[in-house]
Amino acid sequence: MRKIVFAVAVALTGLLTTETPCLAAEGQGVEKTAAKSKNKNDKNKNGDHVVATSPSYIGIDPIYTTILDDDNIGGLLMVGIGLDVPDANLRAEVVRIMPSLRDLYVRSMLSFSAANVRPWRQPDPVAIADKLQRVTDYRLKRKGAKVLLAQVAIRLNH
Repeated sequence: MRKIVFAVAVALTGLLTTETPCLAAEGQGVEKTAAKSKNKNDKNKNGDHVVATSPSYIGIDPIYTTILDDDNIGGLLMVGIGLDVPDANLRAEVVRIMPSLRDLYVRSMLSFSAANVRPWRQPDPVAIADKLQRVTDYRLKRKGAKVLLAQVAIRLNH
């Protein structure tokens, strides 16, 4: 039963994270608009996948932590986040300190996972977002960078 629920959750996550065009440009079909936006926005100059086109968005690689089941490894918790930093000066500061900020994110998620995440219970995305927001505000010593939770997924070892 748990495997079926997990499979459905993974399938729904895939459906929810798929990009679709909302409106077609005037005089163009949906297919042309989708193909044009796909070719234009799929990769940046370095060949990396682009998640958002807003200049205030900073993407962060997913964070993986271990889910414990008694003394055994029960699976993995994956948290995908980004930051929305409208202030250009603060955004430059975030980019500069990203290694230490990411380290704090990983440490925070390790402690959260050890204390709160179990294989038989879904992690609370609101608690995760709140914890990461507090870490962000603490490291920057001020507010202004909004944590955007992109994905929370678990992979069980069963």
